Amino acid sequence: MHLRDAQAEPVAIRREDYRAPAYWIDTVDLTFDLDPAKTRVLNRMRLRRNPEVAAEPLRLDGDELNLARVLVNGQGASFRMEADQLIIDNLPESFELEIFTTCAPAKNTKLMGLFVSEDTFFTQCEAEGFRRITYFLDRPDVMASYTVTIRANREAYPVLLSNGNLVEQGQLPEGRHFAKWVDPFRKPSYLFALVAGKLVAREQRIKARNGKDHLLQVYVRAGDLDKTEHAMNSLINSIAWDEARFGLPLDLERFMIVATSDFNMGAMENKGLNIFNTKYVLANQATATDADYSNIESVVGHEYFHNWSGDRVTCRDWFQLSLKEGLTVFRDQEFSQDLCAEPSARAVKRIEDVRVLRTAQFPEDAGPMAHPVRPDSYIEISNFYTVTIYEKGAEVVRMMQTLVGRKGFERGITLYFERHDGQAVTCDDFAQAIADANPESELARLLPQFKRWYSQAGTPRLSAHGVYDPVQRSYTLSFVQSCPPTPGQPFKEPFVIPVNLGLLSADGRELPLQLAGEDAPGAGTRTLVLTHAGEQFTFVNVEAEPVPSILRGFSAPVILDHDYGEAQLLTLLAHDTDPFNRWEAGQRLALRAAIQAIEGPAAGPAEAPLGEAYLDAMRSLLRDPQLDAAFKELVLTLPSETYIAEQLDVVDPQRVHAVREAMRVQLATGLFADWERVYEQHRETGPYNPDPHSAGRRALAGLALVYLCLAARSSGDAVWPGKTLQRFKDAGNMTDRFNALNALVSSGHALAAQALASFHAMFRNEALVIDKWFSLQAGAPDRGGDILPLVKQLMKHPDFSLKNPNRARSVIFSYCSANPGALHRPDAAGYVFWSERVMELDAINPQVAARLARALDRWSKLAEPYRSAAREAIMRVASKPDLSKDTHEVVTRALAA
Repeated sequence: MHLRDAQAEPVAIRREDYRAPAYWIDTVDLTFDLDPAKTRVLNRMRLRRNPEVAAEPLRLDGDELNLARVLVNGQGASFRMEADQLIIDNLPESFELEIFTTCAPAKNTKLMGLFVSEDTFFTQCEAEGFRRITYFLDRPDVMASYTVTIRANREAYPVLLSNGNLVEQGQLPEGRHFAKWVDPFRKPSYLFALVAGKLVAREQRIKARNGKDHLLQVYVRAGDLDKTEHAMNSLINSIAWDEARFGLPLDLERFMIVATSDFNMGAMENKGLNIFNTKYVLANQATATDADYSNIESVVGHEYFHNWSGDRVTCRDWFQLSLKEGLTVFRDQEFSQDLCAEPSARAVKRIEDVRVLRTAQFPEDAGPMAHPVRPDSYIEISNFYTVTIYEKGAEVVRMMQTLVGRKGFERGITLYFERHDGQAVTCDDFAQAIADANPESELARLLPQFKRWYSQAGTPRLSAHGVYDPVQRSYTLSFVQSCPPTPGQPFKEPFVIPVNLGLLSADGRELPLQLAGEDAPGAGTRTLVLTHAGEQFTFVNVEAEPVPSILRGFSAPVILDHDYGEAQLLTLLAHDTDPFNRWEAGQRLALRAAIQAIEGPAAGPAEAPLGEAYLDAMRSLLRDPQLDAAFKELVLTLPSETYIAEQLDVVDPQRVHAVREAMRVQLATGLFADWERVYEQHRETGPYNPDPHSAGRRALAGLALVYLCLAARSSGDAVWPGKTLQRFKDAGNMTDRFNALNALVSSGHALAAQALASFHAMFRNEALVIDKWFSLQAGAPDRGGDILPLVKQLMKHPDFSLKNPNRARSVIFSYCSANPGALHRPDAAGYVFWSERVMELDAINPQVAARLARALDRWSKLAEPYRSAAREAIMRVASKPDLSKDTHEVVTRALAA
């Protein structure tokens, strides 16, 4: 967003330096005269001094604005400019301030502030985009009442939207018209939104529990209206769930969602006018997969839930970002789980959420960008919209619920909103409210220590060791917790770690749990709360040596170290009543086999890393009629190359890739007959339904096709690739069609080229589907270094555009961030490509460039020659003149690792 002076290093902003603003803004009256080349913005504000802060000049933030007029109480005022700030001295205690500026939305490739996408105006103001619209106190603790008047050409921009309620609209001379919007709720500037263009809306009127009527609208381009039903249904379900679960009603006369194809993020929760990436709105069975349907439901829920957790109560400063994001991710996870009718579907959702955390967030915790859930400093806040803030923040909230119980957590949420409605507050305020609503809880007792989850970076390691005493019939579990050093935090104090635990007999029976000193045993899972570096728990009346099921449901975001024997893991895999630990046992077995093969003889990876016991266990699981198809698909999906690499001290990416590919081939050939049976049993020919049960069946059938095509590639048999191509042609929905295409591409079969050409011809006018087409090819397994030349060729395709974030992500990110076996080439060509794309994107859209820069975060773990080549590529980016603050912060932190 801001180009740094080549002579000056960016200055870090620190949480400890927070000061309340010297002025408050009470009301904002904005008038927009929209023009793509030169939009005029008249900003009239009422301000007053903050009596709790010493008198000082008014400093307003701005970025790439043309200033035309400044009036104080209707009179011309002297002012000065310092960098990007407009400074006014000698102001009265309260006053009216009028600022007239212009900006050029059509030239705004950063997609922050006011920009034009496909002849439509959009805004994105979080975190610091409002300063690209007008000069302002652009910080989240300044909350004001907004009135917005939009004027534009009636034919070019028939729809004019902003936050709140439409109070007036009409015609103007010369073919123009206007709309006036008033937001009844005070809000910070980052929640401001404006949309103007040729859009159509799906509308639905609903009646809330309190009897109030509300208008819901989903705005899209005319050709996309048939793809909005699922988004509307997801919005209706979100409104109903939030009112039922937490007693939080929709508080506006109308609620609007608008979709745009040019957007840096997934979506934005602007009060009453959510702006979404089309990826998380548009869906029908011909163009969207089951995963798309699930993601739309989750993201629509997430942004709606922000209406309270983020909008009605917001962040005091950006260091508190997880106050709204961690809480709202937790809320959208709970929403998606609660919508699942079957317990197995709830378990699958939990496993999927944990897999994201461990694959993306754990490496972040271990890398140069490691930061606490509540960071202490930043250079560019957009770099801290991270999995640590979001997903790990959600796990912190989940632990609170574990410690106070579901009903206790609901009491805490109620108290939080009663206390802080209309305020900008901190993570401490949230934790205090949950604890105060549950004064007898473990959370209340341990709150100061629990809040270390907010202040300490890194993933704690929890070592567990069990000893059985056959004479005493007791079992003692010892736990030791530690947390490795992270940038700026060499030493960590013990965390509060809730550990959900069960004990199984060797034949898989659930054992009663009775701690020493207790009068009677309890059934099922119990929660142990760890608070010290080392602790012991002794269970009595244990009939035989048990198999411990530790960290059930992934009750804390930690790395569990326990020396499970193969027999114990096979017992957990076959019998554990906790689905997460059952899945985890399978992952541990596969991971153990992978690491043994990777660290084996240097001559090359083993031909068959997986043992017969593992294959037999997978075969039994596939044949188990009691297990849900979606769960089977999760268990039979091997740990990713990225996750495997994170378990190694030194990483040879090519060896990791080769071993995992050997494991895939082994699963394919060793279970060939079972994959045939699974596919025939689970391929569906009836009407399409994206519900979890049906989606799970399609997922397992899709995985079976992948393995069948892999086996065919190994054997030279053409039967299953031919069947897969026919399935691709005959599919009645995008999930089945894309699963078949993926099977051909990921197995490297010659028929893939024919299917890819046909797929593009079918969907050439569907941008989101073409994104999938690009992404599948750029993320395909590398066989002999063929992916990088393909990626370069894809960037020359007529449908590719570097300026569109979705398209850039579909090709460049799919290669650089999601295809380690192809990126990490011995000749370093992948690193050269990465550095060129980072610098190219940085000149267009620094936010997107900075996210791409994260692809080499973990360079210091690489073996040679990769390590030196990766560092050289990072240095090449870091030395570029006029690098944005966004990218500069990422690469300099990476080099400091």
